[in-house]
Amino acid sequence: MSKDANPKEALIKAAYADVNKFGNNQEFDKAVKAVNRILGVAPDDPTALHCKVVCLVQLSKFEEAYKFIEKNRLSSLFFEKAYCEYQLNKHQQALKTIDDAGLQPLPPNLKELRTQVLYRLERYDECLDSYRDIIKNTSDEYEEERRTNLSAVAANLAVDQTKEVPEVPEDTYEQYFNSACIQANRQKYAEAERKLRTSEKLCLEDECASEEEIIEEVDVIRVQLAYVLQLQGKTKEASSIYADCLRHKPKDAALVAVASNNLVVVNKDQNVFDSKKKIRAALADACESRLTSRQKQVIALNNCLLALYTNAGDQVQQLSQKLAQTYPQVEFEALLIRCTQLAKDRKHKEAIEQLQKFAAAHKSHEFVSKFAIIQLQLLQGNRKDAIETLLSLGEAKYKPGVVSALVSLYLGTDNKTAASALLKSAVDWYKKNEVSSGDLSDMWRQAAEFHLRGGASETAASSLEELLKLNPNDTKVLAQLVIAYAQFQPKRALELSRKLPKLETLTTASEIDALEAANWVMSAKAAKKTANTKVEPSPSTPLEKKKNRNRKRKGKLPKNYNAEVAPDPERWLPKYERTGFRKKRGGARGKDVIKGSQGMASGAADQYDMSSRVNLTKNSPATPVYQETAPGPRQQHRKGGHKKKKGGRF
Repeated sequence: MSKDANPKEALIKAAYADVNKFGNNQEFDKAVKAVNRILGVAPDDPTALHCKVVCLVQLSKFEEAYKFIEKNRLSSLFFEKAYCEYQLNKHQQALKTIDDAGLQPLPPNLKELRTQVLYRLERYDECLDSYRDIIKNTSDEYEEERRTNLSAVAANLAVDQTKEVPEVPEDTYEQYFNSACIQANRQKYAEAERKLRTSEKLCLEDECASEEEIIEEVDVIRVQLAYVLQLQGKTKEASSIYADCLRHKPKDAALVAVASNNLVVVNKDQNVFDSKKKIRAALADACESRLTSRQKQVIALNNCLLALYTNAGDQVQQLSQKLAQTYPQVEFEALLIRCTQLAKDRKHKEAIEQLQKFAAAHKSHEFVSKFAIIQLQLLQGNRKDAIETLLSLGEAKYKPGVVSALVSLYLGTDNKTAASALLKSAVDWYKKNEVSSGDLSDMWRQAAEFHLRGGASETAASSLEELLKLNPNDTKVLAQLVIAYAQFQPKRALELSRKLPKLETLTTASEIDALEAANWVMSAKAAKKTANTKVEPSPSTPLEKKKNRNRKRKGKLPKNYNAEVAPDPERWLPKYERTGFRKKRGGARGKDVIKGSQGMASGAADQYDMSSRVNLTKNSPATPVYQETAPGPRQQHRKGGHKKKKGGRF
């Protein structure tokens, strides 16, 4: 038996030597073959089993490695199993595998993997704490990479405006990129643009990466730059960057999805055919695992809007229902898209019913839902129901915008009494509750002017009093208040009038003189004429009579004029109408015209002889005219009025 054992051990030893050699040379495919030789003679060798799993992971054959671990029940390989699950996008299973290992504290490799899993699960608060702990207790060559990952976590946390994010270093282009993302999420787009341009510059100067790697990294930075430019309204430049990056055909599926989705947003309801292609690229299966839930939600929402733009009714209903089921946080947006399509299809009643049902089930969206209902009612032309819906808002109906809408609707239905009563109740409500709702001066002013026109002086005075509290130095309001009080309380009006500035302080003597001298009553033309009119002298002032200097010019006579010969009485007539006019004959026109076709009888030819007919002039009432049938109510052009243009470019 010892004879059989020695060759077996020698074979295993030689195979292990090959595994070690191939592993050091990064030739893991050959290393797998060497491990298989070992497993052929020792299938339960734990070292060989572990080596094969590591080689498969290095070859990125995660599915095969995971199945091999499960098949051989390698329960001790916690890290390798969790890493395969992480790479296969089974993040919940990976977290469970790490937590079930029962290792406290976790070894550094498992702790770092767990942090990455938390990042993929979008549990950013826990991920941030974990990275801080790792950076604090670890010191190796990967420290800069961990700080970069920490800045990426901070960038995702910055989406929530209420959360504080840590300050991130800005030493590498990746850190500049993440810092720019933080600024963009904080809506500081100009600062984000500056940092992204710096990141792009540093990336292009990186000497450690190949040209292909630099292009891939620069494309990521430029797509983010285009996003920031788009949010600043520079859509033309952003669109050009998106198209340029997609032209490189990047390998990163997430980059393709983001650029394609943002181009759909740029197109809006234009270039729909291109938008359909782009949204299909954004919804590809390869992008699913690379995008965050927020990005996938936005792409799904844009897909619904694109279907709405293309007026695909059935598709809008299906996509909006799927959107609401997958992402409940945008259920109301999905409902609005669905109701918009119903309104396009003239199904206003069905759309209103769906909104009312949603408002009853979701009190937090009741206010917004009712405004959508009002818009649909107004599209129907149903002002009465729109007024009732606005009045059902409770105390929210006293908001300035709602009051303005109600007054407009009341006036549209010629119900001035109700409009006046609403404004009066709004004034009383604000005085009673002392609610601060921003600048209410416009509402007080409009209410005062409306009541002054309607003769409700007391209500107008109440509004003007509130307006005067907001602007104590407004003389116009004070003057209006005096006018209002003069209608029902003259003593109060007199008291307030003393606060008005005196006339002398408003105008100077020179301004009054200029105003009196101005011809402001007459029109400008009449004033100018009056200014140019000369003053007639008095009868006592003798005037020297001016001599008339106008001389009568003699008429011009022809050179051969003879005064003794009487002029020709027909001299003003055209030559062809004069008595002695004779038509000239001769030349080509004087020859006999052909009367009829060759071989035609002379009797038949007479009917075609136009020379024997009466001379048909333009004055003849019986002139025959060839007229085409008029093609509808168009303007008819004169025949031959337009000449045919010559060919050529223009």
